[in-house]
Amino acid sequence: MTARPANAHQARLLRLLRDGGPNSRAQLGDQVDLSRSKLAVEVDRLLETGLVVADGLAASRGGRRSHNIRLAPELRFLGVDIGATSVDVAVTNAELEVLGHLNHPMDVREGPVAVFEQVLSLAAKLRASGLAEGFDGAGIGVPGPVRFPEGVPVAPPIMPGWDGFPVREALSQELGCPVMVDNDVNLMAMGEQHAGVARSVGDFLCVKIGTGIGCGIVVGGEVYRGTTGSAGDIGHIQVDPDGRPCACGNKGCLEAHFSGAALARDAEDAAREGRSPELAARLETAGRLTAADVAAAAAAGDAAALDLIREGGNRLGQVIASLVSFFNPGLVVIGGGVTGLGHNLLASVRTQVYKQSLPLATGNLPIVLGELGPTAGVIGAARLISDHLFSPA
Repeated sequence: MTARPANAHQARLLRLLRDGGPNSRAQLGDQVDLSRSKLAVEVDRLLETGLVVADGLAASRGGRRSHNIRLAPELRFLGVDIGATSVDVAVTNAELEVLGHLNHPMDVREGPVAVFEQVLSLAAKLRASGLAEGFDGAGIGVPGPVRFPEGVPVAPPIMPGWDGFPVREALSQELGCPVMVDNDVNLMAMGEQHAGVARSVGDFLCVKIGTGIGCGIVVGGEVYRGTTGSAGDIGHIQVDPDGRPCACGNKGCLEAHFSGAALARDAEDAAREGRSPELAARLETAGRLTAADVAAAAAAGDAAALDLIREGGNRLGQVIASLVSFFNPGLVVIGGGVTGLGHNLLASVRTQVYKQSLPLATGNLPIVLGELGPTAGVIGAARLISDHLFSPA
């Protein structure tokens, strides 16, 4: 993809076609503030660039029928969601529909070189499967703060060796296309905004509970990143001044008490101390426990597992309650690997938020699980790069 929109009007048209699919000139005209003649000029210019193509006759609205317009069907975006323990890579079309999606276990602590070797290998598999000859752009999510303009991770607590690594520059050279980089939870929020539970919401919070905990903040339909890219780092809000040591160097952080890693550790303690026969049996079989084991034990009615979920949900709910009182969002979305805990977790979070936050802020506040699961991050990554490419150069 070498062409870019020449002005804001063309950029708006491209994004409308991305988000709404093929449309007639007349329907596009209903959504943009342009005269019919000016709209015709801008659409014709986009047709000349090859970014859009004619796509059959539109439904009649009286008079001569016009052609539908759609984004070029050969456009391909690569979405990469790097988590603490795995990598997701997907290829989408221009409307951000996932055409192929691969996942591979990977420890982010192995460093950027090893992780990106795996990313490039998965991208090559997607190309070899015939889904894409190449990529027109790539969006990358990493589990730590990102200096967004440069696409560089900044002092990420769980990512040794990544501080200052030129992710955008390095991957752009390897993939041969433009690359944008952001924090993984921001991309999850963008994914849920594009195709998930937050489609019609302008102001919302998206909380990701995985190995760590983060929060995507969307204001007026746009991700808020903060001055240095660390907005939403709620995993390091203190919930217990005398609490456990955290990877960030402080004590009593939310992440140290309730995250995928903390939950697995507490579950293993419960198993070894004889408080949970169900978890003990799973530990003996597998040699280690994960959040998924806690979810399965809770589903089987295990009291210790249910207690762990309730206690963690209460701590998370206390933090979210403060955020709700401060930000007054229209929706709170909870996603990430720990969402297998499902409605037991959701019930504890809701109880705390509705109890602690002001009634004015919670009166019509849905607190829900994300809809997209493991594809939220890769769809958000494709949305990120398409936002960039569908903007005037």
